[in-house]
Amino acid sequence: MATETVLQRFLRYVVIDTQSKEDSDTYPSTAKQLDLLRLLADELKELGVHDVTMDEYGYVMATIPSNVDKRVPVIGLIAHVDTSPEVTGANVKPQLIRDYRGGDIVLPGDPSVVIKESENPPLKLAIGRSIVTTDGTTLLGADDKAGVAAVMTAVQELTRNASIRHGEVKIGFTPDEEVGAGTKYFDIKKFGAQFAYTVDGDTPGELNKETFSANSCLITVEGRDIHPGSAKNVMVNSVRVIAEIIARLPKDISPETTEGYEPYIHPYVLEGGVGKSSVKILFRDFETPGLDKLRKIVERVVAEVRPMFPNAKIEMRVTEQYRNMREGVEKDPRVADYLFEGAKRAGMQPEWKPIRGGTDGSRLTEAGLPTPNIFTGGANFHGRMEWVNVWGMEKAVETVLNTLQIWVEKSS
Repeated sequence: MATETVLQRFLRYVVIDTQSKEDSDTYPSTAKQLDLLRLLADELKELGVHDVTMDEYGYVMATIPSNVDKRVPVIGLIAHVDTSPEVTGANVKPQLIRDYRGGDIVLPGDPSVVIKESENPPLKLAIGRSIVTTDGTTLLGADDKAGVAAVMTAVQELTRNASIRHGEVKIGFTPDEEVGAGTKYFDIKKFGAQFAYTVDGDTPGELNKETFSANSCLITVEGRDIHPGSAKNVMVNSVRVIAEIIARLPKDISPETTEGYEPYIHPYVLEGGVGKSSVKILFRDFETPGLDKLRKIVERVVAEVRPMFPNAKIEMRVTEQYRNMREGVEKDPRVADYLFEGAKRAGMQPEWKPIRGGTDGSRLTEAGLPTPNIFTGGANFHGRMEWVNVWGMEKAVETVLNTLQIWVEKSS
């Protein structure tokens, strides 16, 4: 297999449609994710990696044996193949901009879609470097194919450069991270790592050991449908009920009005008609007890609306999603400390940033596998203005390789 740069791999991977789907009754949620997972399994075998497997759920796992004669903790590298359900991942046409000179970027497939310099501070790190954008009609898929490309490029280096000293390394590629099910059937015992890293971040140099704790909420309203010509005192329009609930949600606790460690309530999917409607809502807080406070806020809103529509049936269901990885990561500071040093050795000025979201590492850490997160260089995930800094992907590879070597250096 010819040597490939991280950019070459990335450009190959993003044209494969791997969009996941919410409310699917299959796992993975879409069969097309298996196209990339099979390809990755084949490429790992071509690189000479040991024990490559792909199980019934689509998880690809593999082992790179240690090349040192002392005991070193087994380290895992993980990335997810699926892209967000929010924007199509079909017919992705990546645009490579070499030697970016600054300024706004008008995307050729839809000139109304503009990556604005004023809204993208990380573009400053890309001046004089190459970036990849969408054509404006799809997302790009840097979340997380930039991570997939970085992991595979690191694997290539580990298998072809014996001077890189490392302990046993486990490789894992997962489906369905974007729909909160990336680790649903992930067998930590089979994976065999003691510590792991997801390569699933954004701005170059940003590292993550904290995520939101997360719950989801589904509010369903059953109304009464009838011909509007004879609807008086009979029709119960569930759309109006849902609209009243959404309108009463606090606007100062929403994604568009919060940042940093601030929590939010986010209605993000609205469906229905007169007879039945529903809204999906996200609860996010870095402090897990805060999720109950958010739930109570919405419960109060529902309680206010019920008397306004006494003939409507309103149901609210809250489901646990994932928890902040901070507590699990802090149990053994080596996993974070060595990553920070690995980024410094790559010439970065690393910075710990809380993730206003979650990763596969959130659930893996909660399940006992401490898994902080590494940047990829991407930005504007889940939308048509998504882009990635190629230098950021390259530095992610360096950070991975440096971190593996630090684990060797620090092990007795």
